[in-house]
Amino acid sequence: MPVSLTPNAIKAINAGDVNLKPLLQVLDIKMIGRSQERSQERYRFLISDGVSAQHAMVAVQLNDRVKSGHVDKGSIVQLIDYICSDVKGRKVIVVLNMETIVPHSETVGNPTIFGETDTETQKTLSAAGNIQPPNRVGFNEPTVQHSVNKAPPRGINFHNPANSTSSFRPSVQPSYQPPASYRNHGPIMKNEAPARVIPIAALNPYQGRWAIKARVTAKGDIRRYNNAKGDGKVFSFDLLDSDGGEIRVTCFNAVVDRFYDVTEVGKVYLISKGSLKPAQKNFNHLKNEWEIFLESTSTVELCPDEDGSIPRQQFSFRPIGDIEDAENNTILDVIGVVTSVNPSVPILRKNGMETHRRILNLKDESGKAVEVTLWGEFCNRDGRQLEEMVDSASHPVLAIKAGKVSDFSGKSVGTISSTQLFINPDFPEAHKLRNWFDHGGKDTASFSISRDTMPGGSSRNEIRKSVSQIKEEGLGRSEKPDWITVKATVSFIKTDSFCYTACPLMIGDKQCNKKVTRSGTNRWLCDRCNQESDECDYRYLLQVQIQDHTGLTWVTAFQETGEEIMGCPAKKLYALKYELEKEEEFAEIVRDRLFHQYMLKLKIKEESYGDEQRVKMTVVKVDAVNYTSESKFLLGLLVR
Repeated sequence: MPVSLTPNAIKAINAGDVNLKPLLQVLDIKMIGRSQERSQERYRFLISDGVSAQHAMVAVQLNDRVKSGHVDKGSIVQLIDYICSDVKGRKVIVVLNMETIVPHSETVGNPTIFGETDTETQKTLSAAGNIQPPNRVGFNEPTVQHSVNKAPPRGINFHNPANSTSSFRPSVQPSYQPPASYRNHGPIMKNEAPARVIPIAALNPYQGRWAIKARVTAKGDIRRYNNAKGDGKVFSFDLLDSDGGEIRVTCFNAVVDRFYDVTEVGKVYLISKGSLKPAQKNFNHLKNEWEIFLESTSTVELCPDEDGSIPRQQFSFRPIGDIEDAENNTILDVIGVVTSVNPSVPILRKNGMETHRRILNLKDESGKAVEVTLWGEFCNRDGRQLEEMVDSASHPVLAIKAGKVSDFSGKSVGTISSTQLFINPDFPEAHKLRNWFDHGGKDTASFSISRDTMPGGSSRNEIRKSVSQIKEEGLGRSEKPDWITVKATVSFIKTDSFCYTACPLMIGDKQCNKKVTRSGTNRWLCDRCNQESDECDYRYLLQVQIQDHTGLTWVTAFQETGEEIMGCPAKKLYALKYELEKEEEFAEIVRDRLFHQYMLKLKIKEESYGDEQRVKMTVVKVDAVNYTSESKFLLGLLVR
């Protein structure tokens, strides 16, 4: 059956017509290899309307059409969604969506490269097409005429005579009409017309002018950094459009000042004139290979009228039972009923900053429960509200957007900067959970995937080692630290420098805790805060020798674990030794803490001290030995 390609389609597309939905032929397909900036290969077509031909880039989401053979040299395709962009001074068509109408056909017409008519160009084109020149296709069904804006419906089979019709019109989504703010501005000069609004999924670096209409679903705080180029600041926010497409937008330095106060979670914006770069997957969990970087010329305009077609949030909930098989550091959404909330406790970070941690437990219909760790502001803002609700016997439903899976102690979920918490949200999954919990789920036993214990009483994921095995097995010398548990006895405690003087000043809602020194005015000076204070805190930096039946070693215990071992605050011991000078009372307290046996959880990691590599062992948890559980554990070892 002869096929009529859409006349003058290449010329119309170059003139800016994006609603033509033309029938074109693929003359050549070339794969463009990967680069450092591009994680996926891309394909370039040479497409023809029978008279003119032009190169076209194909969106990566259409790669499977080429790989599977649905689109090949000679295929007749209908362009459903496309744009024409200027790339380095050349016009390039970008195909965002298409349908294959005829899988294989001989060359239609005698096309030449658009804008060129010389004989050499024609020869090159024929060679590139690599298709036989006759204008006939190899089947005998009745002729189907296609005029502009008319095309076969998706999936039509030209080899089936039952599908033959005189003409048909494809379903075409109405073109976007710009908001009223763009109208009535008088004559529009070249390049001043509003950019065409496209779906987030259609964004790619080959577009010259574009705009997206989307809702802000998450917004990060301003973060400051320092690198070889100097100091800077950055913040980002996430967008969701009516088609379910998501993308992250990032702003640096002066652009932060322009757009940080403008963007608000939950509001809809029209955004244009940004640049697209490959998404940094170490920090970006959204399902998009690109992210937008706003620049000085970028625009972010609030859409005052609420757009109900754009959801306020998009979730992809995983049952708690599935989290058990999720890989470490996976970012996911989870929903469950809060069964318990622990108090908030201060935690000292590696950089010396103190933050807060609060642990709560979730359960769902999968019969599993999981620990959720709230960090920083989540502890005070949402954690306090959840604690009050549970204390009043009102167990709320909690939805977590973008929680991070950890396998540190079984499987647990923790908050990160882009995490969002929704307490008793109003959507079907929450209502279903509430109904289940109120009608029997509350009394249903749940198996914890976080801290389940084995029959012997030890943690399912606990790695028990003896003191000698630490050295024999070279623990701590790999890229990641080793986490083990030893049953050991405290045999010696260094008392010459058991604590340090710490800064009591607050940085936001966190205490500094960096080391302070006496200034010339006899006050305490913090180099980090660059301020002086009348008082200081005293925090443990305890060097402890432990031993078991296989050997002995040294470990370091900081504030919380130091207090567990010593049984009193560091400030009390410091006052006895240095202020009250009660050496005997001080020595008695230290002697009383020797030869106690503990279950010690250790973090073991090799660190650099000058030119020397040393294995550092830090006590992260101290528990008294439960001799009933320990006896069961030892009996279990004998049975194996």
